[in-house]
Amino acid sequence: MVATSTLSMPGSSHLSAHQSACELWEIIEGLRGVMNCTQEPQKQEGFLLKKRKWPLKGWHKRWFFLDKGILKYAKNPADIEKGKLHGCIDVGLSVMSVKKSTKCIDLDTEEHIYHLKVILPLFLFQTDLSHCHNYLLEMSQLLQSMEVLHRTYSAPAINIHSEHQNRSLVHQISNESRLSITDSLTEFFDAQEVLLSASSSENEVSDDDSYASDISDNISEDNLSNDIENERQTLDCVPDGIMECHSRRRTRLPAPCPNTSNISLWNILRNNIGKDLSKVSMPVGLNEPLNTLQKLCEELEYSELLDKAAFTPNPFERMVYVAAFAVSAYASSYYRAGSKPFNPVLGETYECICEDKGFQFFSEQVSHHPAISACHAESDNFIFWQDIRWKNKFWGKSIEIVPIGTTHVILPGFKDHYEWNKVTSCIHNILNGQRWIEHYGEIIIKNLNDDSCHCKLTFVKTKYWNRSVHDIEGNVLDKNGKVVHRLFGKWHENIYCGTPSSPNCIWRANPMPKDYEQWYGFTQFALELNEFEPTSRSLLPPTDTRFRPDQRFLEEGNIEGAEIQKQRIEELQRARRKVLEESNIEHHPRFFRKSADDSWVSNGTYLELRKNPGFSMLDNPVLW
Repeated sequence: MVATSTLSMPGSSHLSAHQSACELWEIIEGLRGVMNCTQEPQKQEGFLLKKRKWPLKGWHKRWFFLDKGILKYAKNPADIEKGKLHGCIDVGLSVMSVKKSTKCIDLDTEEHIYHLKVILPLFLFQTDLSHCHNYLLEMSQLLQSMEVLHRTYSAPAINIHSEHQNRSLVHQISNESRLSITDSLTEFFDAQEVLLSASSSENEVSDDDSYASDISDNISEDNLSNDIENERQTLDCVPDGIMECHSRRRTRLPAPCPNTSNISLWNILRNNIGKDLSKVSMPVGLNEPLNTLQKLCEELEYSELLDKAAFTPNPFERMVYVAAFAVSAYASSYYRAGSKPFNPVLGETYECICEDKGFQFFSEQVSHHPAISACHAESDNFIFWQDIRWKNKFWGKSIEIVPIGTTHVILPGFKDHYEWNKVTSCIHNILNGQRWIEHYGEIIIKNLNDDSCHCKLTFVKTKYWNRSVHDIEGNVLDKNGKVVHRLFGKWHENIYCGTPSSPNCIWRANPMPKDYEQWYGFTQFALELNEFEPTSRSLLPPTDTRFRPDQRFLEEGNIEGAEIQKQRIEELQRARRKVLEESNIEHHPRFFRKSADDSWVSNGTYLELRKNPGFSMLDNPVLW
């Protein structure tokens, strides 16, 4: 028989007899003197709570195993089997105290005192039940998404009131209930991470000696006034509706960008020098609250250059405006201080109906491996489209980003079809110092319907012996290679046409918003891209980037919530891809199709479905 003694707690005399017995600590004196024990005790095992001191104060769940008087514990049963023990106690040589009211057990081994607590079965399984509940919700969403995908692969969209057949895929998924999202956790994060970032660099060399700065002194206020007046006269020819007054939009984000000084990029990138970074997962704190699909729209910030080209009869002058538009697409990257856009999941979309600029834009993530984003925009004056993917490499101190894809612009009034490539981008001082971005390479702009002229633009790479940075130089040439117009300037500031003695300003970057450093270096146009407009929110498909929770959390300053949602969305994408692969189903984009030259072009359904019947009346994939 086990002997016990009691230690009275202060104030116990004021309690009832029953309460007093429960509040007392009982010292278990063990089996000393009991030598005739004929039955060997059974092995006991299970979870108990163990109290820890600083720095991980509190109660932590541990697996305990008692056999022949030896109490072992580890984090889980598997660690016990592997011999990965956190501790081993000889209970026979220890003093045990128990408190029944709180189900607490103290073991004093002279060297250490172990504080344990018995946990109820309900508490034991509460976390597991919560996890199971969350997984069931995610699987329900996944089944709904698969059902929609199964119905929409044969057509871009189907009215939800129509009858559907051939639901074998959904039945198959339902029957194969063993499929779990956790099976994909061992897979390396494969969502493409494109670190398109830049910043204004106080440590960069001065621009005072640059070519554009040399000629800028020769530009008189009269010349600039004439340029502005000429531009106004040209824009007077633009139809009403293109240059309407800008509607009142936000000028700041809900929360400033977070402090990322505690994030060590070296720990993330040191094992990936010289490798493609497309499969390296980055902390959400390095992101900016914009998506790659939205950044494609950002290239249309200066779409008025295409409007001007559409009303310029001279083909060489039209080429000048198209060239300036191609350069202006890079201007917004200058102030992006080390942040990167979110990567779209397969099937994600974005739209921008920009009434003040007169264009309608939409984009879609059309492929995951390789990750390809496609976009399309149209107005009364131009049609714009492109598909793009990136290759990224880390070189120790810098990240090089090589874009693959072609940009297209059609000016219907002249039946011009322009196309051009993109240049390489490089982010310097990626690990320490002030990060800054440069673009280098050559852009060739061709008119596929008229070979009378073409344009060559060179983004000059910075040289250590030359203090000039961010320069661009170019020429508009006729079919014989003769220079007709000379272009020069800086890709983040301005483009001039002519000679240093008599330059004409073709394009000048817009001023930055107040306190832009707090808002990720966003331009005013970028600040508006993720904003919900009350009049159009109900018209958006649920796959629109604005509804993406991780990106919205980051914009609102909830970093922890953004990280949790980002991982959940990536897990759902991997689960969807696994189901498609096992079912031998190929993903087909809803709003784009692949052309004969393997480029992605609009299938003409997005804007039509937006009007009739509306995305709220259609089946839409569940992406998050």
